Amino acid sequence: TLTNYLVRDIDYWVEYEFAADFADQFEVRGARRRERGTYLRPLVDERRVVFFYQGRDGVLYRVEVFFPARAPDEIAGGRARFNFHLGPNESTGLELHALPSLHAVRSGTSVREAADQARQPGFRPPPTMTEEPESGWLYPGSHPASQPPAPRRFEERVGRARADYRHWAEISSRIVTNEEAFNGALAQAVADLKALSVFWEGRRVISAGVPWYASPFGRDAAITALQALLVNPDIAREALLFLAAHQGKKVDDFREEEPGKILHEIRRGELARTGEVPHTPYYGSVDSTPLFLVLYTEYLQWTHDRATGEQLLPAAEAALRWIEQYGDKDGDGFIEYRRKSERGLRNQGWKDSWDGVPHLDGAPAEPPIALVEVQGYCLDARRRMARLYRQLGRREDAARCAIAAQRLARRLDEAFWMEKAGTYALALDGEKRQVQTVASNAGHLLFSRAVPEARARRVARVLMSPESFSGFGIRTLARGQRPYNPLSYHNGTIWPHDNSLIAMGLSNYGMQKVAAQVLSGAYDACRQFRHYRLPELYCGMARGEGDLVVSYPVSCSPQAWASGAFFLMLRGCLGLYPDAPRRRLKIVNPHLPAGVQRLTLERLRVGDTRVTVDFTCSGGSCFAAVRDVEGEPLAIRIEVGAQHDL
Repeated sequence: TLTNYLVRDIDYWVEYEFAADFADQFEVRGARRRERGTYLRPLVDERRVVFFYQGRDGVLYRVEVFFPARAPDEIAGGRARFNFHLGPNESTGLELHALPSLHAVRSGTSVREAADQARQPGFRPPPTMTEEPESGWLYPGSHPASQPPAPRRFEERVGRARADYRHWAEISSRIVTNEEAFNGALAQAVADLKALSVFWEGRRVISAGVPWYASPFGRDAAITALQALLVNPDIAREALLFLAAHQGKKVDDFREEEPGKILHEIRRGELARTGEVPHTPYYGSVDSTPLFLVLYTEYLQWTHDRATGEQLLPAAEAALRWIEQYGDKDGDGFIEYRRKSERGLRNQGWKDSWDGVPHLDGAPAEPPIALVEVQGYCLDARRRMARLYRQLGRREDAARCAIAAQRLARRLDEAFWMEKAGTYALALDGEKRQVQTVASNAGHLLFSRAVPEARARRVARVLMSPESFSGFGIRTLARGQRPYNPLSYHNGTIWPHDNSLIAMGLSNYGMQKVAAQVLSGAYDACRQFRHYRLPELYCGMARGEGDLVVSYPVSCSPQAWASGAFFLMLRGCLGLYPDAPRRRLKIVNPHLPAGVQRLTLERLRVGDTRVTVDFTCSGGSCFAAVRDVEGEPLAIRIEVGAQHDL
């Protein structure tokens, strides 16, 4: 909207400049290509400019820039100019729409099939199209993709979007506190979970983050869904169904695919379709598969959704077989990774940068690498599957999983524990040497209930020491070590999702008060970010150094597992443990973060029940009271006792 606030008439002009390079996401992130496709001459008429590019995958890509409200006074291939005359206090408006699409002649082939064809010897891209097809266009993001978005005006689109977000908030659990800024942060996080939900090949799934990871990632989807169970279990169901649909079926070294393995990342751009990257899908993630099992069983604990449980049981058992048959690369009992694809990732845990697993001297660990947290995930997954098998009456399978979990727990403690450091090693390298760097990864063992209680308390003390806890969160790598860099991606920064798993782990060992310290630090950090939105990560400088959070300049925001972080932290602080199959909810030693004296958890979903609980802090103690129960009966047990300090 343009308004003349002067006391006289004015004549002026506004000019848009636009272009389309059709760069693939990997090119934007720095990938260099030997050859590109063909740019075609733009189509120009009185209200629009259409850009075309035919990729080496044979797909014709199109972006239409058009002006629905008023035709430009001048228009060309890369610009449009509007002339105006406005009197005092007069207003006018401009509206520009940009609509991407791609032609279905080649794009109708599945991304995987196209990549396989492009990787064949002697492959040649199809001949360049000479004119624009009149039909057969697909519109990414539309559902169904063959239908272009309705030509609505901006105000109508905003109204529809707001209505969708209101509905999303209404069907999600609501958290209200006496701290308005905290309420705003939680509401923003709920909205961001919806914003990151996308349709992909006909299925809805949470994408990882904007702008770099706006596609499905296995690890990110599983962790985000775990975090979001507190507010909306539908995210978990969608993630499970999507990941099961793309579960590995065969051995394919280029994609690092193996039967039962859960994907790392899936893309559908030009580089994916030409086979220049292996993301069709790419399976180079050692932890996505056990996390899938953790999510599957935890979803059932929250929902008792028997239909989905039965539907996904074959996928869960395939994931379990992957752990047993493919996860252990050298027969030592640990789950490891070693890159098989020359285009794949060197490191395949959540710290997947090239230097994400450093020895104390800074040298990268050499594969095969057994990450400490992955052993915890696998141990947890086996225990959970043992419990599920017992419920199904499959005693032999239950015993097999339970015995494997016990064996792994013993081996984990023997091989990874560092007595002098008081915590667990980051990993074992290819020579079975401990990677003795003190890192946040050990905190995930508490999330998995993988270690004895005495060890857990020592790990917690290390994590909450000034070397690890900055005041705004737990660093990925403790300061004072040679590889530490508070500005690096994985070796000293603070990741909200990492902190959320640790906070839930602290709760698992009765340290809800300590979990509240982690939440308080993250909340203090979020108040320095726009919209009170936690980003993917931020820098790890200590809080005393000016009390300012230093942003990591290229972090995603919103990022799915950062958006979900507050909810898992809060669940840990409140000590919430649902058991929907038995219609039970246990609340253990609830605690609230600093500055929050009252919190109401409205319409929490446990099975077919909605429950509202009030939490109040007074005199250093926190109390819980059930206000309302809707739906099926639910037995709620509140346990309040001595809080465990470090």
